[in-house]
Amino acid sequence: MSTTRERSKARLLVPSLMFIALVVAAVASLGTPLITSVATSFHVSLGSAQWTLTIALLSGAVATPVLGRLGAGPHRRATILATLAVVVAGSALTVLPLPFAWLLAGRAAQGVGVGLTALMMGVARDHLPEERSAAVIALISVVSIIGAGVGYPLAALLAELGGVRAAYGLGLVVTAAALLTAWRSMPEAPEGRSAHVDVAGAVVLAAALLLVLFLAGERNLWSRHLAVAAVLAVAGVVLLCVWAVIELRSTTPLVDVRAVRHPAVAGANLAMFVGGIGMYLLLTLITRYAQTPHGAGYGFGLTTFVAGLVLIPFSVLGFVAGKLTPRVRTRIADPLLLAGSAVVVGGGFALFAAARSDLAELFVAMGVLGFGVGGFSAAMPGVILAVTPKSETSSAMSFNYVVRSVGYSLGSAIGGLILAAGTGPGHLFPDDSAYTTAALVGIGAMAITTLTSLALARRRSSETNP
Repeated sequence: MSTTRERSKARLLVPSLMFIALVVAAVASLGTPLITSVATSFHVSLGSAQWTLTIALLSGAVATPVLGRLGAGPHRRATILATLAVVVAGSALTVLPLPFAWLLAGRAAQGVGVGLTALMMGVARDHLPEERSAAVIALISVVSIIGAGVGYPLAALLAELGGVRAAYGLGLVVTAAALLTAWRSMPEAPEGRSAHVDVAGAVVLAAALLLVLFLAGERNLWSRHLAVAAVLAVAGVVLLCVWAVIELRSTTPLVDVRAVRHPAVAGANLAMFVGGIGMYLLLTLITRYAQTPHGAGYGFGLTTFVAGLVLIPFSVLGFVAGKLTPRVRTRIADPLLLAGSAVVVGGGFALFAAARSDLAELFVAMGVLGFGVGGFSAAMPGVILAVTPKSETSSAMSFNYVVRSVGYSLGSAIGGLILAAGTGPGHLFPDDSAYTTAALVGIGAMAITTLTSLALARRRSSETNP
């Protein structure tokens, strides 16, 4: 009987890992298409409604390294189930007819689920054959990216049909399904593991990330109170330095900073940070451009739902790239795949900068972006895990996901700042040329990412062939 149950669990494992990673990514991104609906339904400002997205990013960034450390220990299954229970409870808060503060609390609880992606990778690496685990980990990374493309149009459609509560109801249904799936399929961690959470490090990291994400989200602060923003930015950098010192001195660090200093890991995280800025910048530019009304002299005036459909090429081609990457990895090293994917994303920027007068051109640019992001996301784990012990998989990847979250947040903020700077006095919408300027900035970011990845490839080649 037990043997039959174990076989059933083994068959369910891979689809379960994919499903959970997809759900937590899609639910965390639910705030993006619903910001306007939330502001209208709860009678709050757009700035306040923006926090339904920011607070999920923040809680996810803070929870990810903590969950990564817990996932490296003996209680990984319990950690996964408890985290999904928190996400389900948060999803219920977003659906119940409660005041706005409770919605924010629910969104914070939903954001915690983002930290499960690294744990899914740890499970795959521990319980699947090495060759298959590499392919599954690459797909988990891709699925965690395209989850936004899946959740966006569905949430927007439900919001149009049944209001914001109906849209958040989708999150409750799928997170409950993910909890049931995890309970049925998640195995226990291998014996001999131990993990302790560095509480002091977690608190300092939370404070630093709060400042970083706050500064990324509060664009008006930079334009109206530059000195205050600069002081807060310096404080954030100081806190990150203090956190690094705490981690180096701790016997049970939240993140093994010494491992992060390995050239391959450091280079990969730098590429993820700068690349994340560029990738999310283009995603923001295209969706905003598509929704700009014709009266601005450009744009297509799409509704939130129709604009969400523009993300379909992003999700489809991202998944295709994720499926192709494991096969290509047998012939091309992971750092070179990172470089090639960065070039593809840069090509998406170039397409958007040169041709965006037709809606089909936006679909093409979004598809190119999706293919590049999919390949980049699928190749990234291979670069990091090649020099990471199996027991540290969750912890190492969780740090990379924190870097990615910060990069995405800054990408969104940079896009907003460039477009705000390109908006003339008395105008609601930026000049069309501001989008071109933002695209050129994105091309620069992807050029840096490409050069960093090529440097990683050169180093790996010299180590393999001294």
